[in-house]
Amino acid sequence: MPNYISENLKNDEGIAMAPAQEVNLSAALEDYLEAIFNLASESNMARSKDIAKVLGVSRSSVTGALRVLKEKGLANYKPYDYVTLTESGQATAAEIVRKHDILKSFFINVLGVEADVAQQAACKAEHALGPGIIAKLLCFIEFVTQSSENGRDLAAEFQTFCKSRNQEVYISQTVRDGAEANKASVDG
Repeated sequence: MPNYISENLKNDEGIAMAPAQEVNLSAALEDYLEAIFNLASESNMARSKDIAKVLGVSRSSVTGALRVLKEKGLANYKPYDYVTLTESGQATAAEIVRKHDILKSFFINVLGVEADVAQQAACKAEHALGPGIIAKLLCFIEFVTQSSENGRDLAAEFQTFCKSRNQEVYISQTVRDGAEANKASVDG
C-alpha cells in the first residue's frame, strides 16, 4: 500500500510531525533561510555567491538579507566569509523546509501533480499557509495513507476521478501558465 507521508516529515519514531511555531519573517527572508539551509546541508556552510545563484538575485541583495538575518539572530554573517545559521536560524529554516516538503508531498502524492509543478506551487504556498493549515494538510496526508493501508487508496481514486474529468492537464497547465506569467512580470 502507498505511504503518502515522506520520510522527512516524520520524527525519529516514524510519527508525522506537526509544525512548530516559527519566527515572523517575510517570504523573501524565508527563501534566504531555506537556501542557506539547503546549501549548508551539502557542505556545512553557504557562500553569498551560491545563495545569489540559487535564488536568482544579485549579491548585493544577498548581503542586505544576510544583515537582516544576522540582526534577527538567525545567521552568522561577516562580509567575504562563509554564512552559517545560528541554532535558532537552523530550527527556523528546518521548519520552512519541512513546510515546503509537506506541501510538495501533498501536491505530488495526494493530488497527483507533476513534480516540477508541485515544486513551484510549494514554493509559493509555503509563505502563505500558516502552521494550522500545514498541520491539517499533514493530518490529511496521514488519513489518506491510513486509508490506503486499510485497502482504500483515496489518492489514487482522486487522481482517477481527475483524469476522468481531464483535470490533470488543466492543473498542470494552469500552474505552468501562472509561473510563466510571474516570470514575465519579473522579467518585464
